[in-house]
Amino acid sequence: MDFPPLYLRKGAERRLRSGHLWVYSNEVDTRRSPLTGFAAGSQAQLRSSNDNPLGTVFVNPHALICGRLISRQATQGMTPELLTARLQTALTLRQSLFPKPFYRWVFGDSDGLSGLVIDRFDDTVVIQISTAGMEQMKTAVIEAVHGLAKPTAIILKNDGKMRKVEGLESYVEQPHGPEVTLLTVEENGVRFEVPMAGGQKTGWFYDHRMNRQRLQHYAPGKRVLDVFSYVGGWGIQAACAGASQVTCIDSSASAIESVHHNATLNGLSNVDTLEGDAFDALKSLRDEQRSFDIVVLDPPALIPRRRDQKAGEEAYARLNQLGLRLLAPDGLLVSASCSMHLSQEKLVDILRGSGRKTGRFMQLLEQGHQAPDHPVIPGIPETDYIKACFVRSLADFF
Repeated sequence: MDFPPLYLRKGAERRLRSGHLWVYSNEVDTRRSPLTGFAAGSQAQLRSSNDNPLGTVFVNPHALICGRLISRQATQGMTPELLTARLQTALTLRQSLFPKPFYRWVFGDSDGLSGLVIDRFDDTVVIQISTAGMEQMKTAVIEAVHGLAKPTAIILKNDGKMRKVEGLESYVEQPHGPEVTLLTVEENGVRFEVPMAGGQKTGWFYDHRMNRQRLQHYAPGKRVLDVFSYVGGWGIQAACAGASQVTCIDSSASAIESVHHNATLNGLSNVDTLEGDAFDALKSLRDEQRSFDIVVLDPPALIPRRRDQKAGEEAYARLNQLGLRLLAPDGLLVSASCSMHLSQEKLVDILRGSGRKTGRFMQLLEQGHQAPDHPVIPGIPETDYIKACFVRSLADFF
């Protein structure tokens, strides 16, 4: 296939040659190939400043990430055939990892499908498209998903923040199957039901699956506080693993309602909830002199952008200090982060500082990562975003 050329500035190809897949607008030689000459979602042949072919890219002239590598072969564009082959490759991995069809089927760049996320909930598949290039492939995506998985229902939940950046409209639609109002999830042997309307992202966060499984080993007989609980992913699994009491905190009334629903679904009677701002709720619990054996902190990304780094790190520090002050002697803090701008090393450093601030002697027992259905590309640090630290906290130890 012949594609119009997109030229890079001198030296701009180094990051791509090292394994990255994105092209930033300030890396393009706009004198040789003006970005205004490309339509959003079109495909181009990427070439270095000395005219060597580097591959093919999706182009969006209106976005900071203006190019997303499709293939390192200069004549191979994204076709329905290539799309289907990559979906099949991604599916083969997930089927080998998990005994039941509950997983992230496609994780964007990590599966060679930049701008595409697909989550599978048994016979329901939820698709999120976040880039103009992948939006052009929407029909091919739906057809390939139907052909490979034969789901009863396919949902397009295209209402993420990235769509605005890409100049795309926000919408949710169901192109196939009977209307779905509840998503059924099974994770680590525990069942959940999540409302489609108003749900976060695709409705569930499979990325912390292995870390929630780790928590089950510590939970028996413990009083557990699940902060930013959403529909109870951490807390309900801890209760099913034998926790004596679980309290879930979330600011969303619908999420709190789902916690109770999921507790009932699993035959649990030891789960209660607090609705409200997490920081305020933690302070109130401290004022009430409440304590817990395990505190789980899994906030949304507190550092959404690089310019939020300082304020976000301060928020993580405040949060972890509040959590530590609610721990009983010899308690366990599970401190998680989904901020790609916060490194594992920095999270550990924040925990160190929080321990010193609260007078706690801390032992780092385990460090968790994202589940393998969210594979990391070594050349793309942005794909490595989930962190979880399991920290034993001892008061008056030294």
